[in-house]
Amino acid sequence: MSDLALLTAALVCAVCGMAWLALAMKPHWAQVQSARPHTAAIARRLRVAGAVALLLSLAASLGADHPSMALLFWVMTLSVSAVIVAMTLAYWPKCFIWLSWLPDESGKPTGLIGGGPAWSSGRITRARSSLQSGSSHG
Repeated sequence: MSDLALLTAALVCAVCGMAWLALAMKPHWAQVQSARPHTAAIARRLRVAGAVALLLSLAASLGADHPSMALLFWVMTLSVSAVIVAMTLAYWPKCFIWLSWLPDESGKPTGLIGGGPAWSSGRITRARSSLQSGSSHG
């Protein structure tokens, strides 16, 4: 893999990891998944997913460069990722709904990937049609 691909993968993994760690907190979960309660099991799975993503980000950074530069890039990537997640949660929290893919108690995925409640309620379809027609809702 090229260095650019590895560094891009490190950034993507860091953003996903920071988002999962943020979603493990009740207020952020409520911003993104208001239809589903925040349980301890969900929080635990989100924390594990976030930690694994951050470790994958570190591994991708180490694969792209020598250790001293890789650690510098990784720390800067963590900082940038935290800002990206914070700004996204402040201005467009529903953007992270696809990251809440964790299965519910029955084992069915709940995020957009699994066609969860956002799709079945028609919210995504209504949002798309209002964007295409030029109307906005607050």
